Parts: sequence; structure tokens; C-alpha cells
Amino acid sequence: MGRVTERRKVLRIRDGALTTRPDTLVAEEPLEIRLNGKALAITMRTPGDDFALAAGFLVSEGVLGGAADLQNIVYCAGATVDGSNSYNVVDVRTSPDVVMPDITLERNVYTTSSCGLCGKASLDAVRTTARWPVADVPPLRLEPALLSSLPDRLREAQRVFDRTGGLHAAALFSEDGELLDIREDVGRHNAVDKLVGRALQNDALPLSRVILLVSGRASFELAQKAVMAGIPVLAAVSAPSSLAVDLAAETGLTLVGFLRGSSMNVYAGEDRIAVGATSPAAPS
Repeated sequence: MGRVTERRKVLRIRDGALTTRPDTLVAEEPLEIRLNGKALAITMRTPGDDFALAAGFLVSEGVLGGAADLQNIVYCAGATVDGSNSYNVVDVRTSPDVVMPDITLERNVYTTSSCGLCGKASLDAVRTTARWPVADVPPLRLEPALLSSLPDRLREAQRVFDRTGGLHAAALFSEDGELLDIREDVGRHNAVDKLVGRALQNDALPLSRVILLVSGRASFELAQKAVMAGIPVLAAVSAPSSLAVDLAAETGLTLVGFLRGSSMNVYAGEDRIAVGATSPAAPS
């Protein structure tokens, strides 16, 4: 849609000197997601990849599991009072044989760009609805040095961040460290949904041999989305939440936090990290 950034006039103060200049900001607009014509959720997002975002959202909800489940996605005309298309409402049409899961879809949830699926799922719900248990993924063995190289590569690929300084990013890497895809958004969970949705559209689910790297913290919602997409490894440059660690431990997800330089904390699934046989030092 071309509304990824917007320009605003700002007063700039530098060493006591005042100047007025335009500044580039990341765009944030609401997106209403409808499922088979019924309103489902509203999320604040950066416009762009809206169809992938909606598809990825429905993967994390347990509705979609493959390209065959998706009939089409369209922007809804007449979404405004004057009948014009705002490009802020999408309708996802599922294939006739898609069975709706035993979750309450008629939630009309307002989802902010930072909270993900607020209050939506419990640990037990995610564990029982995941289509591809990550604990069953064939073993991956990742060198710490490979993981350490990923944040710099993520940052180098953030094109819009360079212009705004206000976007989160999520990326998929192969087990050999190849950058497979990267998405940016004002919301961490939206960036992940866009990755997962693009994978669904390309009939590439489950993502069982990849690493998901996020530019901020690892929340419960991001761990949930990784598990629901069959992703075995979630790494974050910042801290995980306690609930994210609990979910990772229960589902077999490898969860890495504080991935900075050569340092990292492995909170769950350490069997996928190729470390030496030396026992960890006792806490001091």
C-alpha cells in the first residue's frame, strides 16, 4: 500500500539550537480482520503485507494450517461511510472443508501493536491445539557462534528501521544461518504473523527447520506463534517473559534470550544448542 512511513514536521533541539524540519515516522493504522465475513479482531499495524498478517494471525489461532485451507483474502470495499476502500479491512475466506476449532472466534478483540493476543490463550490451550508439536521436530544442533551472528544480520536487513528508528523486526533463518525472510512492523507479533502468513501462502508450513529471531523481547504471544507454526527455535535480543519460558518448556520449544554479541541465555530446549560437554558452573 505504500503507507509504511509518513512525514511530520518536528521541532529539533540540538545543543540549544532550534530548527524545524520534516521527520520520517513509521505508519500505524488499524487493520480489521474478518473471517468468512464475520468480524474477528482489530490490530494496530504498519500497513503492508496485510494479507500475510491476516493469514499468519489465523495460523496462530489454529484456524489455518496450510495453503489449501485458504480460499482467498480480499480488502473490503465500502469499509468507510462514503463507501470507499480504506485498505484497513480484510476478509479471509477459508476453504469449505476447514473446520473451525473449539475456540471462541467471535471475540471482536482489539489488539494493540505491543500486546499480541492479550488474554487469549493458556499454556494448555496452545499445547493441545498445535498442529505440529515442536518436540517431535528432527533434532537440530545449532552452534552458539551461528546464533550470535544473527542479530547483526537482522539489523542490517531492516530497511525501514534505518529511516524511522521505530520498527520491530522478525526474521527466519535456516539452520545454516541463511536469511530466509524478514518483516518489519510497529508490533512484534505483527512482524511474526507476516512471516508465518507468507510461509502459509507459499505452502511452506510447518517451519520445522528454521530459527525465528525477533528484535525485542520474547513474549508469551511470540512463543505461541512459533509453536503454532511448528518453529523449533525462538531467539530474542532481549528478555523473555516467565510465561514464554513456561510455554517453551512445556512444548519443547528452544527459547534463547539476551542474544547479544557472544552472550545468550538459553531458557528452554538447550538440547538443540551445540555446547561442549563441560558442566555449567554453579551459580555464585
